[in-house]
Amino acid sequence: MEKGGDGGVEALKRDAACAAVDRFVESGMTVGLGTGTTAALVVARIGELLAGGTLREVRGIPTSERTAALAREVGIPLATLSEARPTLTIDGADEIGPDLAVIKGRGGALLREKIVAAASERGLVIVADASKPVTVLGEGPLPVEVEPFGWETTLEAIAALGCEPVLRAGPGDAQHPFITDGGHYTADCLFSEIPEPASLETEVKLIPGALECGLFVGVARAAFVAREGGVEITEAGQHFS
Repeated sequence: MEKGGDGGVEALKRDAACAAVDRFVESGMTVGLGTGTTAALVVARIGELLAGGTLREVRGIPTSERTAALAREVGIPLATLSEARPTLTIDGADEIGPDLAVIKGRGGALLREKIVAAASERGLVIVADASKPVTVLGEGPLPVEVEPFGWETTLEAIAALGCEPVLRAGPGDAQHPFITDGGHYTADCLFSEIPEPASLETEVKLIPGALECGLFVGVARAAFVAREGGVEITEAGQHFS
């Protein structure tokens, strides 16, 4: 276990982000850049190392417009998937379950996050604080990105899988739905638990109008989880204690 920081959730997130970047990112790489508060710390760390000369010629493929703006701000050159494939993607997670199956997407960018992660040669590296590991996935809602046309019927079909789906409202505006960068809606689906995430992922994606769900199964190669005593690194095939 690597030595941690000075405590507090933000400090723990920073510890995890720095540990993952320092361990995996090398000069000349193209890196998939996730979305969310923890992923923003990854972007900041890469920018810091580029500015200091420790890293050179690192490009980022952002998973959202927010991440793209932050990357430009800290001096990370950007690329698209038509120009390059990421060596790996570093991103946060909402829940980390057994075998590194994770839930992502509560930050509103799950479709682009999954596209970039799936295109990554070395897979997805998760960074998180100690609140994210769970014994069984499903403690919070599972996001599903849906096509706006016919969203009502899409949510009815998702509900038939045994959950309570709710269309996510826009920030500060409950009268209008949240819109992703791709122009889609997001349904937040609360299951009692998700003991078989791979099966549920398949079932959700068979529903017309359900473009992608926030279950990332078999994609993560490692998770860096920062606790008060240090950063715990779990590789794929291991389990959290």
